Amino acid sequence: MANEYGTLAALRRRVGAESGDTSRDAELTSALAAASRGIDRATGRRFWLDDAPTARTYRLAGRVVRELDGDVLLVDDIGSAAGLIVETGAGVTWSPVTRYETQPDNALADDRPVTGLLRSGGWGSAGGRVRVTARFGWPVVPDDITEATLIQATRLYKRKDSPEGIIGSAEWGVRNLSRRDPDVWALIEPFILPGFG
Repeated sequence: MANEYGTLAALRRRVGAESGDTSRDAELTSALAAASRGIDRATGRRFWLDDAPTARTYRLAGRVVRELDGDVLLVDDIGSAAGLIVETGAGVTWSPVTRYETQPDNALADDRPVTGLLRSGGWGSAGGRVRVTARFGWPVVPDDITEATLIQATRLYKRKDSPEGIIGSAEWGVRNLSRRDPDVWALIEPFILPGFG
């Protein structure tokens, strides 16, 4: 998968490899992919942007939040307004929705995803559905996610030197590796969706 949140060159520097040394690339690439997908699972979201718009259908029940100025339909992260289409209906019959606002305000301008669609007249009955066609994901990978990925990938790569999760040195002696790296957790925690992590 080519949607890693760090580069192979950056990871090579982290582990002390020369820029032209490709002898460890298979292991480093594997660690980078595992760290990226681990962050996806821990946060409940992904930070790469779809290449093209795809359609997703949402049931209204449990996904609509009533605000003073209308109802907000909670959607998966939308990283681009290009190609955004919103429709209501069910099955094969869909009607376009033209009057809605993306939420939070200025999200895409601030390199954050759209996570809700506000409609002043409401979204209809709780049994209805909304189909959203969009480029899902984040507009850009946040710096914190890139850093967390590189830290975790370095840790995974070096895991081969700590059999059974035990690491030792002359300074510290022998100790067990912690289950979670506290720096990685601190970096990804603000991005975790409720119910994950």
